Amino acid sequence: MHHGHLALARACRDAARLDEVWLVPAAVQPHKPHGPVAANEDRLAMLHLATDSDPSLRVSDLEIARGGVSYTVDTLRAVHDQAPDAELYLLMGADTLADLPKWREPEAIRQLASLLVVHRPGEPLPEVDGVTIVEMPLSDLSSSEIRRRVAAGESIEGMTPEGVAGYIAERGLYR
Repeated sequence: MHHGHLALARACRDAARLDEVWLVPAAVQPHKPHGPVAANEDRLAMLHLATDSDPSLRVSDLEIARGGVSYTVDTLRAVHDQAPDAELYLLMGADTLADLPKWREPEAIRQLASLLVVHRPGEPLPEVDGVTIVEMPLSDLSSSEIRRRVAAGESIEGMTPEGVAGYIAERGLYR
């Protein structure tokens, strides 16, 4: 969880006037079957460290607890079952929106949740009806770059919340 992720969550929260934003780490991503680099417990702990000071950001272990491949449509159905009156939104980047037709049950996803699509300067603007575009400043932060820097012994100061950077160092993650 880096500052770019937090800025995206807050920008979407503000643009759509959301009560809260749920951060739901995948157990196994369908497009990354080899799984995450850090253990689920570490990923959840880092999310809590990054978000505990902001009550509008909520960490959910829904997909990790369910286990197996994490399909967005299954998660949305589970959240809808828990809170049938809640209005759900799905946050995604403009680049991800282009892949949505390849996801499991894309039409069901669109029926269960309104799409908030983050657009960054210089990226093509998606031409899809029924989405809310959220403008974001350009950021070169990426999780893979942070992992690369940690592995190389380089500083990640200013890239992640201090608690997350401390946790990574203390646990020896990404080395």
